[in-house]
Amino acid sequence: MQEYIRRRVLEVSAFLLNTSATVRQAARVFGVSKSTIHKDMTERLPRINQQLARKVRIVLDHNKAERHLRGGEATRRKYRGEN
Repeated sequence: MQEYIRRRVLEVSAFLLNTSATVRQAARVFGVSKSTIHKDMTERLPRINQQLARKVRIVLDHNKAERHLRGGEATRRKYRGEN
C-alpha cells in the first residue's frame, strides 16, 4: 500500500471517530469519492490497524442505521421548500 493511501486511511478514520461523520461527509472533506472512503474503512484500515477498524465500524454501522431518518428529513425539507 502506498504511503499516501495509508496516511489518508488513518486521517479519515480519525476524522470519522472524532466527528461521527457519514461516508458522504468524509468524502467531501477529503476530496475523494464515497467508494474510496468506504474501501479505505472496510478493506484497507483492517489491514493497518484492527482495533481502530473495529471502532470505525461502530460509527459506520450507527450511521447506516440512521440513514433512513436522514433521508426522510431531506425529503421533508425538499417538499416544504426549505434548503
